[in-house]
Formats: sequence, structure tokens, C-alpha cells
Amino acid sequence: MTPRGYDELLKEFKYLKDVEKPKVNQEKQRAAELGDRSENAEYHAAKEKLRHIDKRLFYLNSMIEKAQIIDPSLLDHSRIHFGLTAHIIDQNSDDEFTYTICGTLESEPENGLISVHSPLAKAMLGKKEGEELTVILPSGKKTYEVDSMMFYALFSLKKNHRTEADFGYK
Repeated sequence: MTPRGYDELLKEFKYLKDVEKPKVNQEKQRAAELGDRSENAEYHAAKEKLRHIDKRLFYLNSMIEKAQIIDPSLLDHSRIHFGLTAHIIDQNSDDEFTYTICGTLESEPENGLISVHSPLAKAMLGKKEGEELTVILPSGKKTYEVDSMMFYALFSLKKNHRTEADFGYK
């Protein structure tokens, strides 16, 4: 993942751990003080929120520990690599596509940001302008030509930006 992608993971982890979890713990404590917990909907709702937060914290911690951080701006841009944007042309239909290869957690396939683990990205890696690549996709075998390559900061291409409002549990 990119350095910014890693920072975004850390931001969410810290927010959940330092803001959201203590807030929900307080909600649970206030609800517990109301008396009988067996029929206390607020208490059970807070416990459920805490379970969701703990699951997400566990997942984020796992992703943070396993992260491989790559700054694509420092790589050689003469071949397609992680973080590079490539314009390719379907050799059968002349349809044109633009894709940026990124980390799994940074991907937005609907916006042209594809995971480095996708079949198309794997076929594109290492190719130069003018070279062909063949990939087997769910729609069948496709052949593309690399028309051009360029480098953009990945997060300038993303359309789905998560904020602290997206991190919490309602």
C-alpha cells in the first residue's frame, strides 16, 4: 500500500481506539447503571457496538502489521508498476481503459483503481508502452496494448474518501 493508505489505516485505528471505543464504553456504563441488564436495550446495544469496534480494531491491527508500504513516486516509471496509471486499448474492440494499480484496501475498481492482486493488474505489471498483454478475465481471454503510462498521486484519483464520521458505529 501507499504511505497515505497506511496513514489512513492508522487514522481509523487510532480514532476507534481513542475516541469511539471509550465513548461507547461510557454509553454501556451509563446504561448498566439504569438497573436490570437482562431487559436493558441500551446496554445490549452498547455491548454490540463494542463487539463491532473490537472486530474492526483486530482487523485493522492485522492489516497494519502486515502492510508493505511502497512509495510509487520513487519507482522507475518506464514500466507499469504499483501506483502507476496505464491507459490500455482492447485489441479486439478498440475500447480504451485507464487503470491505476494500487493496494487491496485502496482499490476502487468502479473508478479505475485496481488491486495489485487482480488478474488484469498482474498481467500489466512490468509492461512498457506499446507492449501487449493477455489476461483471462471472467468475460474471457482479452488482449490489450499499453498505450501510455503516467504517475498520479493515488489519493488524488480516489473518489471514496473515508472520514471520522465513517469510522464510528451508529
